[in-house]
Amino acid sequence: MSDVFAKQPLYLVFGGELEDVSGVSFREVSALDLVGIFPDYESAKSAWRAKAQATVDDAHMRYFVVHLHKLLEPDAAPSAAG
Repeated sequence: MSDVFAKQPLYLVFGGELEDVSGVSFREVSALDLVGIFPDYESAKSAWRAKAQATVDDAHMRYFVVHLHKLLEPDAAPSAAG
């Protein structure tokens, strides 16, 4: 199965309001903004950057890029795609 993820990496972009700016606990999990799942890091990074810049005035809002393929296959060898 690791061959599947090596050929098709997946990246999740999501964010929300943090309880405290020094941590990563969200104030309201049900209100998380699920931006989307992207097929490559560059498009995920672009979506992350747009959301992060749109909320730059709110210090408690934070967006993340998660490497889903690394969570799904943690023992798989890293691919060139990241």
